[in-house]
Formats: sequence, C-alpha cells, structure tokens
Amino acid sequence: MTDSPEQEYDPGDVAVIGMSLRAPGARTKEQFWDVLVNGRETVSFLAKDDIHVDETLIHSPFYVRACGVLDTYDKFDPSVFGISDRMAAAMTPENRLFLESAWESLEDGGYDPDRLKAEIGMYGANNPQTAALYSSPPDRVSVGPEAIEASLAWSPDTMTSNALYYMGLTGEAVTVATACAGFHYAVHLACQSLLLGQSDMAIAGGAMVRLPHPRGHLWEENRILSKDGHCRPFDANGTGTALSSGVVTVLLKPLGRAVADRDHVYAVVRGSAVNNNGVSAMAYGLAQPERLSACIAAAMEVGGVTPDTVSMYEANGLGLPMTDELEVHAATMAFGKQTATTSIGGVKGNVGHGGVVSGGFGAIKAALALYHKTLPATINLTEVNQDLDFPSTPFVPQIEGAHWEPEAGIRRAGITSIGGGGYNAHLLLEEAPAVAERAPEDEGRPRLATLSALDDDALARQRTRLRDWLEADPGLRLDDVCFTLNLGRKVMGRRWAAVVRSREELIAALADDARGPVTTTVAAPQTDPGSFSLDDNGIVPSGRDVRALSDLAAAWVTGRQVDFDALHLGEASRRVPLPTYPFQPRRFWRTDW
Repeated sequence: MTDSPEQEYDPGDVAVIGMSLRAPGARTKEQFWDVLVNGRETVSFLAKDDIHVDETLIHSPFYVRACGVLDTYDKFDPSVFGISDRMAAAMTPENRLFLESAWESLEDGGYDPDRLKAEIGMYGANNPQTAALYSSPPDRVSVGPEAIEASLAWSPDTMTSNALYYMGLTGEAVTVATACAGFHYAVHLACQSLLLGQSDMAIAGGAMVRLPHPRGHLWEENRILSKDGHCRPFDANGTGTALSSGVVTVLLKPLGRAVADRDHVYAVVRGSAVNNNGVSAMAYGLAQPERLSACIAAAMEVGGVTPDTVSMYEANGLGLPMTDELEVHAATMAFGKQTATTSIGGVKGNVGHGGVVSGGFGAIKAALALYHKTLPATINLTEVNQDLDFPSTPFVPQIEGAHWEPEAGIRRAGITSIGGGGYNAHLLLEEAPAVAERAPEDEGRPRLATLSALDDDALARQRTRLRDWLEADPGLRLDDVCFTLNLGRKVMGRRWAAVVRSREELIAALADDARGPVTTTVAAPQTDPGSFSLDDNGIVPSGRDVRALSDLAAAWVTGRQVDFDALHLGEASRRVPLPTYPFQPRRFWRTDW
C-alpha cells in the first residue's frame, strides 16, 4: 500500500468514492461481498409456473430453467424523487433501477444532491430491447402532448438525463449502447470527462432487466448459454453461462480532489481502455485475441503500470472453453512472459451474465477485493481446463479464497468486459492510498447526529439500519459518523436528532425505546426563532456544548435550516460509508398506454 498520504497524486487517477449494487441474491454491495467470500451461487433454478415465456419454449428438451433473478426488477419508490405513480409506471424498469442506484452511490459517497454546487456527469448503459419488451412506445400523434413526457420516461436514451433531472443535478448525461461492455464504457467516458475538467464528479454504471422476467434460456451447442444453467469459468466441463439482471453504479472523482475533500476511497481507477474488433474478428461477436490484448495493454499503459504489479485479473469468463481460451490467450499476450503471479477469477459463476452490467459485477468484486485485501474463490471450478495451459501463463486460477498479499507490494486488479459486436473494454483498479494519520477522537465531546425521511416508518427503519451498522463496525469514529450524516444526506420532512458523547450513546439513542437526548419531529420542544444567528445557509451554531447543540437539534427537527458546514468547520472529520435511504418500493408495471 502507498506509504505517504501526503504524496502528489497522479492527475490521471480517479477515485471510486461511492458504490451501489443490486444483483441476484444481493440487494447491497455488502450482501454481494458476502455471496463472493462464502462462495455462493445465486442463479435460480425455476419452477415451471414461475417462468414467463411461451409454453412451447418451456417444453423444449433444450430449455434450461436457470436465471439470475432480480427480486426488485418491477418495484420502485417514486416518492423520494417527487415522481407520480403514473410516471413511475411509464418509466422502464431499467430507468427506475438506475435512478435509485445513482442516488445510493451519491449517498454512499457522503453527498447530498441539494448541497452540491458542481457539475455531475451521468453515464450509463442499458438494454434497448428492454424498453420494447416492457410495452410499446406511446404514439405522440394519437395520444397527445402528454405522451412526449411519458415517452422520455420510457426511452432507453434518456436514462441518464432522467437521473440528473430527478436527483436535482446538472451535468453531462450520456447513455451508451455498447452491448455487454456497457458498464466499462460508461466508466471510461466518465473518467475522461473528469480528467478533462468537464465534470467535477461523475456517476457511471449500468442497469439490465431481462424481460420477460424471470425466464430461462434455450441451449445451443458452442453458444454462450450453459447447458445445465451453471457457469463454470475456466473449467473443462463448462458449457457457458446463465442470464441474469442487475444494476451497478459508482461515484467517481479525481483522486487528488477526493483526498483533499476527505472522501472515503474504495479503490482508484488507474487506467481504462476500449476498442472494437471490427473486421479483424474471426467471427462477428467473438473475442479477437490481438484486439483484446491491445485493449488490456492500453489500460496498463495509460495508468503507467507494469503487468508484473497487477496481481488480480477478473476475467469476462463466460465459462465456455472456446471463449475462455481466447480470453486467456489475449490476456497472456498483454501481460507478457512472467508466470504464476496473477490470480484469475470470474464472477459469472456466482451471479450469471448480467449483460450490460456484467462488467459492473466484476468491477465491484475487484474494488471490494482491494478494499478487504481478500481474493474470493471462483466457484464451480472443479476441473481446470488443461487447454488453457495456465502453467505457461501469468495466471493462477483462484480456486479457494485467500488473503491478498501481492509480491509487488501494492494491490492492483484488471477487469475485462467483452460485448457482442466486437466491443472490448478493460479497467485497471488500484487499492486506495493510505489515509493520513490524525489525532485521536476527542472523547466525551458532545456531537449532533441527524436523520430524516419522508415518513415516520422510513425514519424508524433508518434508525434501525444505522444502529445495526454501528454495532457491526466498532472502528467507526463518532465524529466521522456525525459529519457524514449532517452533510451527506438530503434533508426530508420527518426528522430525528440526538446529542451524544460516544458511539455507545448514539447506538442507545437509536433504539426504539430511547429516552434522553433524542429530539424528533413529532415531539420537539419549541424554540425561539429570534434566538438564533442566521447566514445564507441557515442557523449558525452558537456553540458546541450540550445546550447549544440541543437547541440546534430542536430547531432543525421542526423544519429550520441549519448551517452544518459551520458546525463542522475546522474539524478533521471524514466521510464514511453508512446505510443509504431505505426505499419503500412498490410494484409498477405497464402493459399498454
């Protein structure tokens, strides 16, 4: 790991400061990591009555009832974004999922959209076919003017601009269409925008909902879909992969700026590259080793990184011997002659093939592996394909989970994504730099912690989630928690505040039966509006003792605006990951206009 937090950061480095994921069997990135480290497969094998396809398909001897099911594919919480139920139903599933995920990434990074005075780039990929399968587009001529707004909610092109609009942000909005390499292309374009100074921060990702949902697939020999529904990356008995759905977004910022802003950094994007096979492909849609190799090598060159320092390679890994051989050959050409230095793995064995978001599953796996210094096992790999000839390559299959101790002294991971139509993309991630030392927390100093939500039920769930989070992570400092809550969350109508002196007091205050230093919207003491000093950002704290903070809490929960920047002025507090908003999704589905 980097030793000096005071170093000059490479201007080309981009920090990953927030992440959001929903995958089969995992509604959060924390649940996703649990799936990986415990070696679970979350592809479902469906009962006949659960499959939404034509009866003739189900009875085909080649029909495989395997699917990576996304249990929230048809649900959404429009109230958080001020969206009507009618518009929520008009929005495609991918539009809705991307919007919620982008919100979660911003909150995970510790930022409130209402306080941001910055250009936020929004880059995302989706599956254009989903919109057509969801429902036919509205006819603007016959339906009338209202159809224009509804059709923009329906359109796959406007997924990113919708996210900017409904989150109250401004910036670039680019929806990319690069088949299964979509997530990587979105991150690549976002990094370019940041490095060119066109955006201050960027949200990049993808959303994929396969319709009808859930459904299996028809197996065809030597095609990418598995004969038995299991994906076996690098295995001699692999027959392909299963289809799945999901959504992944990341919040990005130039690394030097992120460190200066005291952001929490999961990982660093050191380099990215994209290209297309074009006419050089041996068959349209298949990986072309020389072109893929050039893409991988370009990402390392952009990052100024030598291959011997990259000790994790997260492969596209379809689990089909032919495609696995092409990819390993390409990666070996890019990495060169060194042997047995790089772990190779594939996440599709866990969650299947998420289409435009499949690269996102691999990127989040790599980012969390860097963050936790752990290499998860590649599951369903029981008989390594000898034709891959791993002993003569730089790669060692990650058959069992292991602590990550790199020979080069720094952890780096390459993640490849390949899309039909000849799209190649590669991301190079590096572990976050060491965090500067700071003085121990001022124990016993009173601090103000705040929460808000749209209604009392959501507020209660927020309290429960935060209490569980604090109990699970005893290393969190109270000053960081309060700093993140007060400045990194959108302020809503139902509010809760507590003045506490320790983590233990905060955990106790969050309990349902809490008494003492807690102030809520429904039972707040009255305050004298004339007793507070004001600036353009609201009430200016008169002090930091218990009485001053209690008065501030009472004013805030009854609807007054508070200048939280002034409250935390001069502190060394940092943004830390905390639970994001507890959406209350309801089912929205449209069959016609």
